Amino acid sequence: MRRLVVSVLTSLDGYYEGPGTDLSGMPFEDAFDTHNLGLLRRADTLVYGGTWFPDNWNHWTAVAADPSASDRDREIASIVTSIDAVVISDTLTIADDAPWAATTRVVGRTDGPAEIERLKQQDGGDLLMFGSATTWNPLWEAGLVDELIVLVGAALLGDGSKVYDGAPARLHLVSASVLPESQLVELRYRPATSDD
Repeated sequence: MRRLVVSVLTSLDGYYEGPGTDLSGMPFEDAFDTHNLGLLRRADTLVYGGTWFPDNWNHWTAVAADPSASDRDREIASIVTSIDAVVISDTLTIADDAPWAATTRVVGRTDGPAEIERLKQQDGGDLLMFGSATTWNPLWEAGLVDELIVLVGAALLGDGSKVYDGAPARLHLVSASVLPESQLVELRYRPATSDD
C-alpha cells in the first residue's frame, strides 16, 4: 500500500504565498530543493492542482535544458518530467501533443479523492504532492494524507493564502529539525489517532 505525502513551505504566520499569490516574500533556500529531491527519490507519482502543474513542469523543463544547472537540479528535473502525474482539476485539459501527455492524467475535483484512494491501494513508491493547498486540504479532510511535512521559513507575510483552510484537525508530531545549512524548520506530522 502506498502513502500520500504532502510537503508545504509556509511563512511563520501560516501563509504559503503572499497577497495576490506573490511568492517573493517566501524564504526559499538552497536546502529547500535538496529536501524536495529526497522526497522525489521515494515517489513514483506526483499529485498536483491544475494551476501548479504547468508552472512546475515548465520550470523544471527549463532547468533540464540549462547547461549551468547543478547536478541536484538536473536530477530533480529528470524525475519531475518523467514520473507519472495526477492532476486534480476541473479546468485543466491535456492536449495529445503536450510534452507531458504520456505521463499525466487529469481527474476532476469530485473524483480526486477516489482516485487517490485507488492509487494508494497499489504497490509502489509514495504519492507526493507539493503545495497546492486548495487541492491537498480536501484530501486531508478525506483522511487520505499519510504524512504532512511543513517547512516553516523565517518570514512573516502578514496576509496571503493560508496553508490550511479546512475543518479542524488533530496532528501527531513525528519529528522536528532544522534543515542543514538553512533557517527552514522541518515539521513532520501524521494524522492523530485515538491513542495519541
